[in-house]
Amino acid sequence: MPEISRFLGMIIVMYYQEHNPPHFHVRYNEHRAAISIKDLVLLKGKLPTKVLGLAIEWAGLHQQELLENWALAKEFHGLHPIAPLE
Repeated sequence: MPEISRFLGMIIVMYYQEHNPPHFHVRYNEHRAAISIKDLVLLKGKLPTKVLGLAIEWAGLHQQELLENWALAKEFHGLHPIAPLE
């Protein structure tokens, strides 16, 4: 699972040849979640409310980069790191 960013205890990953809709995964301690890139909504899993808000804020700032990585992952190409939330 290629890591594309890490910040505030969150690890953001994207899997190769994943199912639609385009999304990324967030790991935070024992919590796991999948978030839609286009709609910025929780698709699966659970995160603490504050962590979910920060993950969505970050994704909103980097939507285009996430979509580019999604396209790369669909073709098994290396993914590009994305700047953390500051």
